[in-house]
Amino acid sequence: MNAWDDNNKEKWIQFMQVNGLTIYGGGQIDGQGKIWWDYCHALYMQIQALSFHSCNNLRVSGLQHVNSQKNHISINGCNDVDISHLKITAPEESPNTDGIDISASNHLHIHDSFIGTGDDCVAINGFSSYINISRVLCGPGHGISIGSLGKGGAYETVEEVHVEDCTFKGTMNGARIKTWKGGRGYARKISFERIRMINAGNPIIIDQTYVNRMAAASTDEEYDAWSSSSSGDVEISDVSYKGVIGSSTDARAVYFNCGDGAGCRNIVVEDVEMTSAVAGKQLFAVCNNAHGTSSADRSPRVPCLLP
Repeated sequence: MNAWDDNNKEKWIQFMQVNGLTIYGGGQIDGQGKIWWDYCHALYMQIQALSFHSCNNLRVSGLQHVNSQKNHISINGCNDVDISHLKITAPEESPNTDGIDISASNHLHIHDSFIGTGDDCVAINGFSSYINISRVLCGPGHGISIGSLGKGGAYETVEEVHVEDCTFKGTMNGARIKTWKGGRGYARKISFERIRMINAGNPIIIDQTYVNRMAAASTDEEYDAWSSSSSGDVEISDVSYKGVIGSSTDARAVYFNCGDGAGCRNIVVEDVEMTSAVAGKQLFAVCNNAHGTSSADRSPRVPCLLP
């Protein structure tokens, strides 16, 4: 670790402004990340293993990615990207080891891959749009996440994200949208269709009041001051969940925690049929200021959606 100087701690392998790039084959990128994980909260920063910045018409396929220091693959400022047939793995307890982290990018297709790490299988951050994810097996990890958006009152947008024919196995979360209290912007036109949950936690979750306590403040007093001064929400609308089936480790299988302002709008829940991973337990839904519609005869029922 001490071979990395103070000015060179964020990227390991990086491609910048290379258009028409194709990376393929059966090779392996091994970040040997354990020593970085052990010190991730100390003086050393973690490193993104493989990153692409401003690379258009990008194709990545067939590789194995193991034990990244931080994110396994980072996509920033790219347009027209196809990522397929990857195997990305890290221990469940490894911190911040996102499989694929996307920001400020458009027209991506991630498909036919296995991602099991200690953080999000796929994280979709601000100013990204037209993201399609299909036939991905996710787990362990924190699921497929939009956000977090709006940290520190920032304006951020995400739209046209479509996840289909994916499986979440043993994940902490499933289909997740998270935005910071006090943020600005929007997350809209998002769909999760034909999704299978296998012993997944928080299978369906929107949190419009997300807060990372450590990132927001270092003391209780600072946190209270931050919380009371934060107002407004990143707008969340036009989100659909259709054909989500399987088993949940949490009894609260659907959680729409929307802010006290406009809340979440046009949330659609159709043909969701899940059972508890714990024999005999009933699943339920919780909503706060969430507006939309749901199928009446499914499990769990979502009667808490407002008109």
